[in-house]
Amino acid sequence: MTHDEFKRARRQLGLTQAELGRVLDTAPQTIRKWEMPPGNATRRSVNPVAARCMSWFLDGYRPPEWPMGKR
Repeated sequence: MTHDEFKRARRQLGLTQAELGRVLDTAPQTIRKWEMPPGNATRRSVNPVAARCMSWFLDGYRPPEWPMGKR
């Protein structure tokens, strides 16, 4: 999953970076870095486990940590 696909998926799910960070148990800053375009010095590649989770979320899976009202 590319940075752009990851960002698009998060927005499609209606989550903020902070909300997704809580669901994935990672800092919002890490989410922000995964979403940065290539060439940015502080960007990180999207974590493959997080990318797989995003696919599950798009398919309808909601873990217990999912923000209320965003089902």
